[in-house]
Amino acid sequence: MNTTEVMMVRIYLAEGEGQLKNLIKRLHDWEKLRGLTVFRGITGYGEDGVIHGLELLDLSLNLPVVVEFFDSAEKVEKVLSHLGDIIKPGHMVTWTANINQ
Repeated sequence: MNTTEVMMVRIYLAEGEGQLKNLIKRLHDWEKLRGLTVFRGITGYGEDGVIHGLELLDLSLNLPVVVEFFDSAEKVEKVLSHLGDIIKPGHMVTWTANINQ
């Protein structure tokens, strides 16, 4: 099987912060990434220690959200340099992976 090395990125947000829509637009329209996926969590907490969405029936609009994407290492490094000012420190994780060709 042929594989190509890529860089994965995972960004942790909260719905209530209002960043998600602008981030997706930026990554799609400006950065032209291969694609991305948004995962909506049912429970989570961050550095403030406040638990969001503990109850399944909770209709909180501040649930955890994870944005995940991958592309070539060069492309991702460029994107990350642009996101450094808008994503809080400690909220982005990167690692290398291989995709099948």
